[in-house]
Amino acid sequence: MKSNHLTEVTPTATENLVFQYTNDLMSVLNQLKSADVDTFINMLLKMKEDRGTLYICGNGGSAANAIHLANDFTFGISPEGNALQVEALAANSSVLTCLGNDIGYDNIFAHQLKVKGQPGDILLVLSGSGNSENITKAIEQARTLGMQTVGVLGYNGGNAKAMLDLPFHFCIDDMQISEDTQVILGHILMKALFTALNR
Repeated sequence: MKSNHLTEVTPTATENLVFQYTNDLMSVLNQLKSADVDTFINMLLKMKEDRGTLYICGNGGSAANAIHLANDFTFGISPEGNALQVEALAANSSVLTCLGNDIGYDNIFAHQLKVKGQPGDILLVLSGSGNSENITKAIEQARTLGMQTVGVLGYNGGNAKAMLDLPFHFCIDDMQISEDTQVILGHILMKALFTALNR
């Protein structure tokens, strides 16, 4: 005989995870201010006009995101070649292992800026915590050179937040969502720059 009671369907652990993750991501993206995006777009366009270079750095997943965004800003914003001069400082493994071995991992980005950086260039740091020493040393070096500094940060922003000219701070205690915000902001910038450069 069939029961008249309805079977209650409970969400699986995966369903709960998907719901929580996507909601947290949407919530944190609401912290993004379009006025700050406009400011950064104008900084990048001025840098391009002055033939400056955008340097991007980060550790781990943020290093991979830096390389990804360097690709987008080199080609994605203008497939015809009217793009940005951009370099991901984590992209050359020989340079990184040399500097890490000889002068310490904390200096792997700062030393590259010391060699290459110029006034009018921009440093973009990608950091979940904002506390990595190689990130804060890179910011210090960029400021010494007269470069502008921008960052995409998670958690409480860390030490880097107060050091930056323009911090994009997404306040969330989750490294994966922090890394997501780096790429999402980068793609917003890519689309905006594509429009600006292809009018």
